[in-house]
Amino acid sequence: MGWLQRLFGMEKPENAEVNPTPQSIAPDTTSSNVATQSIPPERLGLSGEYDQSGLAKRVALAFDQDPQLDDVNTLWVAQTGSTVVLKGKVPSQEILNKMVSVANSVNGATDVDTNQATIG
Repeated sequence: MGWLQRLFGMEKPENAEVNPTPQSIAPDTTSSNVATQSIPPERLGLSGEYDQSGLAKRVALAFDQDPQLDDVNTLWVAQTGSTVVLKGKVPSQEILNKMVSVANSVNGATDVDTNQATIG
């Protein structure tokens, strides 16, 4: 079972990307703001849509795409704003370092918090 399936209960969408091109948010015609707004990078979903957990889902997708990380099922990915939060257990410091590197490579990630991750 992959990261997206385990963490978010979803299969990888056909057009999912780790760093998709943002879609535009429809203009708000009920106010004076008629300009099209862009989606903040940490809220960008797998297909470029707005998604409150977009960064965490894209990090999970990046982990799914890395063969070294596809069988770590004791770790969870969350986000607090633009910070990726890794919590749970990882088999080694080397794997944790790789996860931090992969998470940092995802557009919108400004930091990776490993305070809740343990080696073991």
